[in-house]
Amino acid sequence: MTRSLDGCRFAAVSEVVGGEVGTDTVFAYHEQGGEIWAEYAGGAVRRGFLVGTRDGDRLDFRYAQLNTDGDTSTGHCVSTVSELPDGRLRLDETWQWESRPGSGTSAVIEQR
Repeated sequence: MTRSLDGCRFAAVSEVVGGEVGTDTVFAYHEQGGEIWAEYAGGAVRRGFLVGTRDGDRLDFRYAQLNTDGDTSTGHCVSTVSELPDGRLRLDETWQWESRPGSGTSAVIEQR
């Protein structure tokens, strides 16, 4: 199993097509006993939260966010955790909005 996400900060590798997360969005992850949660903000996201579970290197969570236009949105995401050669973690994500049409893939990398 890959190391804990607790205390890790992540940022998107690139702008997310069809989403609101971008390279200025920073995620602060927490993990305890198979549960994960995070707060995030930046770019088009004024404030966001995610909560879910971790089973090995698979994350399954729901997210809710408020964008800079004042609109709220919710969705579901499944991510795979991997470790880069330099020791940083990477999350490869498959997500889908639940409050509006749209889905996609994205990746975030641990910030140091």
